[in-house]
Amino acid sequence: MIPAPIIAAFNPPRRILMGPGPSDVYPTVLAAQSKPTVGHLDPLFVGMMDELKQLLQYAFQTRNEMTLAISAPGSAGMEACFVNLVEPGEKVIVCRNGVFGERMRQNVERCGGIAVTVDHSWGEPVDPARVEDALKQHPDARFLAFVHAETSTGALSDAKTLCALARQYDCLSIVDAVTSLGGVELRVDDWGIDAIYSGSQKCLSCVPGLSPVSFSPAAVAKIKARKTPVQSWFLDQSLVMSYWSGGAKRAYHHTAPVNTLYALHESLRLLAAEGLEQAWARHQAMHQQLKQGLDQLGIDFVVAEPYRLPQLNAIYIPAGVDDAAVRSRLLNDYNLEIGAGLGDLAGKAWRIGLMGFGARRENVALCLQALSEVLR
Repeated sequence: MIPAPIIAAFNPPRRILMGPGPSDVYPTVLAAQSKPTVGHLDPLFVGMMDELKQLLQYAFQTRNEMTLAISAPGSAGMEACFVNLVEPGEKVIVCRNGVFGERMRQNVERCGGIAVTVDHSWGEPVDPARVEDALKQHPDARFLAFVHAETSTGALSDAKTLCALARQYDCLSIVDAVTSLGGVELRVDDWGIDAIYSGSQKCLSCVPGLSPVSFSPAAVAKIKARKTPVQSWFLDQSLVMSYWSGGAKRAYHHTAPVNTLYALHESLRLLAAEGLEQAWARHQAMHQQLKQGLDQLGIDFVVAEPYRLPQLNAIYIPAGVDDAAVRSRLLNDYNLEIGAGLGDLAGKAWRIGLMGFGARRENVALCLQALSEVLR
């Protein structure tokens, strides 16, 4: 018999999360998780799901019937879009300008698809002209996949123009909005986005673990017309359509993360109360405050100003500064977390998040003051 371990209750400190995610969680969202758990087929919970779907449709700015929250993080939302839409042998134009475009490519190939990459330097947005060249060279392509807000670099791409190109060349669009949803302008219906996924832990300032997704009628038709089964049982959206379809009767698929969905409901309710355009403007205003302070410290941005994400600020580490030592001091002395660089930017850049509840004046002021003191 293995003896029972004697372990104290876990009590984390109050961190100020200003990295690439998770973001600071709204207090009422944390409180929502502590409400009594009910069954995932309970009529009261089903009613909350209907509200949650309406709130997601507002956040995405879509009337897509197939709009829901996958019971797993944003990476599962990514995989759900690819495994449901891409069949073996189908060609996908994949735009790579950071870590998450590369993950798209890997998803395509794991589905048996053929990935045609359009590569860009890290820190650059996706170039529509280069994408159009690829579409012309590959008229048999069925999909165009790109990251709207590249979390690894802080670059924002022109989703409206890219999705228009996809339609022009008879492709369905697959869009990564993990870091953009709730932080910058995003209009699924107006821009003609066919499949989109996000995460609960970024600009929605909810707890990690859920992935909002939305599929256009054209994407749903593609899923229904598949010639091969979806390779993932859990992520097969044809099996969960009736669970999120609305109404009192729901088909059982899996035990939904009830309390986590309470939290998402509350975070989306707060977003709706603030208003999408007001939230977008708040993120931009906090970015400008951060930029002014970083300019005074002589710190440069990785991304050119027209393409910068306000909610994810990638900045170059000053020459001679120890990356890990600075982040460690910020965490230990100020309870402040900022992010390290990824991939090509590892050891060269920091990533400062201003997402959701974290996009507040007092957070920006603390971050600038702490950076100034530690660098000094």
